[in-house]
Amino acid sequence: MITKLKTFFFFLSVFSLPVLCASTSLAQNANPPVRPGTLNYVEGSATLSGHPISLRATAAGPREVAAGNTLATDNGKVEMLLTPGVFFRLDDFSSARMVSPDLINTVVQLDSGRASVEVDQLFPQNNIQIVVNGTPTQILKPGFYEFDADRGAVRVFEGKAAVLSHENQRITVGGHHEFAFEASAHFKPASFDTHITNDELYNWSSLRSEYLAEANTQIAGEYGYDGFAPGWYWDPYFDGYTFIGLDPFWSPFGWGFYGRGFYGRGFYGGGYGGYRGGGYGGFHGGGYGGGGFHGGGGGGGHR
Repeated sequence: MITKLKTFFFFLSVFSLPVLCASTSLAQNANPPVRPGTLNYVEGSATLSGHPISLRATAAGPREVAAGNTLATDNGKVEMLLTPGVFFRLDDFSSARMVSPDLINTVVQLDSGRASVEVDQLFPQNNIQIVVNGTPTQILKPGFYEFDADRGAVRVFEGKAAVLSHENQRITVGGHHEFAFEASAHFKPASFDTHITNDELYNWSSLRSEYLAEANTQIAGEYGYDGFAPGWYWDPYFDGYTFIGLDPFWSPFGWGFYGRGFYGRGFYGGGYGGYRGGGYGGFHGGGYGGGGFHGGGGGGGHR
């Protein structure tokens, strides 16, 4: 791990150019406001509370899934932003309802089909929960997660999650493990082969992560000024938002993201055990409606 880190930062020192100017044309232009529930990409057929949505609509400006709104797909997929550094992706023929779009209490209910969640950064203040069949699962660490409402299960490819069972027991699910929500709290999460179970949703999520990393390399160098905060930043060449953190990191798929003030080429490495930033959050209260840390936002600044 130490050797990998040294190689990674040597690469940055050779191929990156620090920003000497505190303000640039991109940085001077305010980002459109972004809150949990903002749609970032639409592919194929999708609706928001019964109204058709398209990629063109998201490129025209932020479109939010407000509390109580339902996001649904037919033959299509949708990427929705949650807290800074967290991407919710809805699979074909699936539907999800926004329960709470609050920055420190973000709850999405998957009603049918499947969804994935890529977590590149997590603050201790964040309380992100995905509810399936009435069972809430809180995401505790950066990583990649898949939820299946039809099977009633969660798969943790990398990371750590906590499931609140029907018996009101907290069940921890680690990387390379899955858990069926109907199982008794006495059953342990089962291991699975992450390579065999890679499917279309997984591959699409990896492709989206690659595109977002490319967008990050296009604009990360524009934000080296004092007062910068990690969050969502608009890339006009990408027609969408990407995430810029304080420091470089790898996504769960191994795609490299630059931190603020870095210019350079894209890089690939890490993934499943590679270097990433991120925090750790405990389970905030029982059930998916309340609890949470109430002492400040998780992203700050531009979001």
